[in-house]
Amino acid sequence: MESWPQDYGRRVLDQVDSTNAEAARIAPTLTKPEWILGLSQTKGRGRRGRPWIDPKGNFAATLVMRPAEPADRMALRSFVASLALFDAFVLATGRPEAFSLKWPNDVLLNGAKVAGILLESAGFSGGEISHIAIGIGVNLAQAPAGADLETKAVRPVSLLSETGAHVDPETFLDILAPAYARYEAQFATYGFDPIRASWLDRAARLGEVITARTTRDETVGVFETVDNAGNLVLKTPKGAVAIPAAEIFF
Repeated sequence: MESWPQDYGRRVLDQVDSTNAEAARIAPTLTKPEWILGLSQTKGRGRRGRPWIDPKGNFAATLVMRPAEPADRMALRSFVASLALFDAFVLATGRPEAFSLKWPNDVLLNGAKVAGILLESAGFSGGEISHIAIGIGVNLAQAPAGADLETKAVRPVSLLSETGAHVDPETFLDILAPAYARYEAQFATYGFDPIRASWLDRAARLGEVITARTTRDETVGVFETVDNAGNLVLKTPKGAVAIPAAEIFF
């Protein structure tokens, strides 16, 4: 296992309401990026304000950072985090063929959801943000019940049930943090292009027909690429359509 990245803090909490909420509380005092791991979350949340079910033994962590950069770069870190998660899963299981990345911020295991990413930011000033929180949830030991899934939504699975790999949350953090630090350094030095290329190499359903659904409309088309702004690009009968945010269904 790689050593902990030198320029990142690490704190482990026995219980917390939400690691993203804790990130917002401590952000003003930070001088370097900090990982927060909650061994128990009482009010975890996912995208669009949905509750994130967090059974015992699963992974709930947030990386909080204070980058001095325009706000439009912030969302691209979901791709950085996705790549780090992919590498961490491969190191934990030795099964690269089992994992893929689902736009914009999920990791799939054997075609089912094993991890999700939630980015939040605060303190917009002069076009820049004061901090970002990259929340990561992983079904290490248990998959939450899927009774409330939307039609055609990807079902949840756990790392343990699908691969037999027993990985505790603190060990997973120690695998994930160095992987993230490598991709963050690449992003800072070379920009989004190499991150985008690596992400596309691991993308689920690239070249296939998928559905992108927002609160207002639905677009069906061939998953052609992700553009330089991180938008999903679908090829439709009316031409290429770039979609900045949506729920994806296969």
